[in-house]
Amino acid sequence: MSKQHRSRASTKRWLVSDGLWLKVEPLIPKPKNPDPLGRGRPRACNRKSLNGILFVLRTGCQWKALDDTGICSGSTAHTRFQEWTEARVFETLWAQGLEEYDEMKGIQWRWQSMDGAMTKAPLGGEKNGGQPHRPGQARRQAQPVV
Repeated sequence: MSKQHRSRASTKRWLVSDGLWLKVEPLIPKPKNPDPLGRGRPRACNRKSLNGILFVLRTGCQWKALDDTGICSGSTAHTRFQEWTEARVFETLWAQGLEEYDEMKGIQWRWQSMDGAMTKAPLGGEKNGGQPHRPGQARRQAQPVV
């Protein structure tokens, strides 16, 4: 088995399911300014682009690393990510997912928070509220003129 074939086979687990695609596809905006005569390179498949975007978001790899996976072009995925972020596709999908989960399991909204921290910041330093100046700074005193 070739290295490229193994790489492509291992990326199948990252592909968007049919069920998820049915929810995402209606949210994707139509392309801006398509050529009415159909000239130029055909637009890449939206589903393949979504596969690439989700691969990058799940793995943390660079966009250009997609080129070696066979999922889609890294530059295409990045361009679509920017377009769809501007069109609020991911935000809308997230909101729909919350609503669906709330219907299925129920969300205890009174106990939820968007962000919170119960501990000190690890590099936050010590409290210095009572000090009139920052540590390490000497207080300047007027020097007599001689």
